[in-house]
Amino acid sequence: MDPAPATPRWNLERPYLTGRFHQEAKVAAAAQGAGSKPYSLDSFSRGGGGGAESVIGSYAVSVQELLVIDDLLSALVGIEGRYISIKRVRGKEGYVVFQIDSSMDLALQELTRRIFPLCEDFVLVYHFVESRSHFKSGLVNHALAAALRAFLLDYQAMVAQLEHQFRLGRLSVQGLWFFCQRMMSSLNALAVLVEKAISNNTSGSATLNLLQSQAKAMAGDSAVRSLLEKMTECASAAYLRMLERWVYEGVIDDPYGEFFIAENKSLQKESLTQDYDAKYWQQRYSLKDGIPSFLTNVAATILTTGKYLNVMRECEYTVQVPLSESSKLMGFGSNHQYLECIKSAYDFASGELLTLMKDKYDLIGKLRSLKRYLLLDQGDFLVHFMDIAREELTKKPEEISVEKLQSLVDIALRSTAAASDPSHEDLTCCVERSSLLKKLSTLKDLDCSYPSDKLAAADVDQPMPLSVTGLETFCLSYKVQWPLSLVISRKALTKYQLIFRLLFHCKHGFRSVKILGTPVLRSSILCRSMLKFVNSLLHYLTFEVLEPNWHLMHDRLQTARSIDEVIQIHDFFLQKCLKECLLLLPELLVKIEKLKALCLQYATSIQLLIPSIDVAKPENPSKSRMPRSKIKETKNRGQQLKLASENVVMSESILKFEAEFNSELQSLIPTLSNSSQAEPYLTHLGQCILGVGVDQ
Repeated sequence: MDPAPATPRWNLERPYLTGRFHQEAKVAAAAQGAGSKPYSLDSFSRGGGGGAESVIGSYAVSVQELLVIDDLLSALVGIEGRYISIKRVRGKEGYVVFQIDSSMDLALQELTRRIFPLCEDFVLVYHFVESRSHFKSGLVNHALAAALRAFLLDYQAMVAQLEHQFRLGRLSVQGLWFFCQRMMSSLNALAVLVEKAISNNTSGSATLNLLQSQAKAMAGDSAVRSLLEKMTECASAAYLRMLERWVYEGVIDDPYGEFFIAENKSLQKESLTQDYDAKYWQQRYSLKDGIPSFLTNVAATILTTGKYLNVMRECEYTVQVPLSESSKLMGFGSNHQYLECIKSAYDFASGELLTLMKDKYDLIGKLRSLKRYLLLDQGDFLVHFMDIAREELTKKPEEISVEKLQSLVDIALRSTAAASDPSHEDLTCCVERSSLLKKLSTLKDLDCSYPSDKLAAADVDQPMPLSVTGLETFCLSYKVQWPLSLVISRKALTKYQLIFRLLFHCKHGFRSVKILGTPVLRSSILCRSMLKFVNSLLHYLTFEVLEPNWHLMHDRLQTARSIDEVIQIHDFFLQKCLKECLLLLPELLVKIEKLKALCLQYATSIQLLIPSIDVAKPENPSKSRMPRSKIKETKNRGQQLKLASENVVMSESILKFEAEFNSELQSLIPTLSNSSQAEPYLTHLGQCILGVGVDQ
């Protein structure tokens, strides 16, 4: 917000422009009189010097009445007279008290003092008009000051009429008091209003709230209440223009910071795809304190309406809320017409943005593409990739060439059914620097029921004597453009990647055990148990968690009415999948990871113990006729396996793996049983795991 322009110096240096000229001029005159008695800065009188001739009590009562009427007519517009002086109240801005010569007739004094409150109210209101017309006071105070100035013109016109009657000799003090009655209550109500506004230094919505509360307080006086409602209507006109621009154009036109919506220009939309904790959508535009009371219930709707219009403008999509006579915000009256206008603007902006996201940017198609790749719905792509990238993925993470992996991903995409997906070019890959458990421990906002420090410690205790390779740290990613990044943000994409890493590691474990496992007697039984465990886990994750939740989300998206509802549905889907995939239940996840690690260690150890086993071939051998050399090789392998089954080291190693695997599996079953009471979805996983244990 740009700073308010400064008030011109001439508006402060020329007292005749501010209504305080009578005081400032007399101070200057006093300073020029050498040797004269110094004047008080707070009290002045038009007469200037002393002497008996200036005492009003020396005149007849009839003459006193004429003199006091003349002074009262000046006092009514804030000017001192010969016998009526003004005394400023120290420490209170704009406050004055009127005093009269004590030698005046007592009856005249009483009538005169009855009129003084009207004079003091005028000075206070006039001071507010002058002081709140400066730039820094804001548009609402400017509008209120203009309305008060118009009221004071009527008041001054009344004073002029009374002066005319006085010049004609038709006005007495009693008559002056009678004619002032009409203005007494109205000007007093305005004085009370500006007194509170000055003491609280209100502006913007605070001024509007004050006006409304004062109008409600005057429910018993219809004339005064009508006046205050008129002031509210005038003051709110500027606020209505700001509100109209926001809900109809998505523009904040707020030169003095009065509007209840703030813009944080430091937050850029690019952060949505780069920062996990990006606050762009929540904090780029936000509600400030001091919302007008009549807009409190619809403040969130107003904020959202403008945000939707801003998104479309950022997309260079020209949109204009259709305007008509009924859509103009005329005021905040009791008919609540402004609420209907706000609702209509919200419905239009929400519908337009949702249509834009679904039709032009193919939101549903992008979500399907994410499911296809990051939730491993595209099976042939993954199998082909794991075959051609196996050599690169077995390297340490720091030795892997991400560029080479990306080229292999592209080859796998073009060589499978994924080539027909128009969004397949948005798929990228990366290599993480930490294990899945460590990654989970760094994400503080996930609703984990286990301390992150214990989660990280559990990762250290994993039975992984072998170094971590790209198979444990490989991850797919996805290019997301604005405005889809509102839904598929960096945080949402990270959650997809957590699920992908769990699934990919399970797939890798299943393939490793299936390819590397051997028909050695004890090894064959253990291999079958491990395969069933990993396969049961994959079946649970895919068909018990991801597929049902995906279809539920897809159905809900079809009936969503706003982009915020879409974000909420999508976030709920991801959070539910994370939880049901055990990623938010670290105690169970640690046990699952231990079992997977044992499976991989078993497969790797068997490969080392029987180096003659050909592990580089995929599980789907060619159906062509086997050459003689291959037949000979097969016979040799059979002989080696027979020898391996009789090898003591081999048997002891298998027995050790079997005992440890069975122990971990048995310890998982009671944990699942206990947790399934609070988390019913674990019952399905428990049944699968229990089947593995029974099979053994």
